[in-house]
Amino acid sequence: MIKIAFGGGCHWCTEAVFQSLKGVEKVEQGFVASTAENASFSEAVIVHFNPEEISLKTLTEVHLITHKSTSNHSMREKYRSAIYTFSEAQKEEASDLIKSFQPDFEHQLITRVLPFSVFKGSREAIQNYYLKNPEKPFCKKFIHPKLEMLSKKYSEHIKKQTHPII
Repeated sequence: MIKIAFGGGCHWCTEAVFQSLKGVEKVEQGFVASTAENASFSEAVIVHFNPEEISLKTLTEVHLITHKSTSNHSMREKYRSAIYTFSEAQKEEASDLIKSFQPDFEHQLITRVLPFSVFKGSREAIQNYYLKNPEKPFCKKFIHPKLEMLSKKYSEHIKKQTHPII
């Protein structure tokens, strides 16, 4: 099992997206901090995955297309667009992957590759938010469309039983 962390949008959305993927064994929802100017906490998830079932390339592509990875909006401190890595090799691979996906986007990707420093888990009541609350308005408005898009574009990677709408 390998782990990597992703941040970009609401961690309820990010958690639901990665929980839907085959090869992802565990998703920890919470807040991640990096180092230096990125040492503040930002919403993110730690994804534990089996690289024999799903590649970092697929995880990275899913991450880039399921949040505003080209938008440097005013909430970027709370929703830092980042891939947090646990090793130098992982940092290099993630950086190369972002570069390789850039031609697929009309605007410049702002997603940064940062060293993982600290994780603070969300309170229990909001963990597994989508799995517990798929019919809540937030889930219908923000998470359902992402999962529907993933089920079409990445059907071979989707756990059919995980999400009620897939």
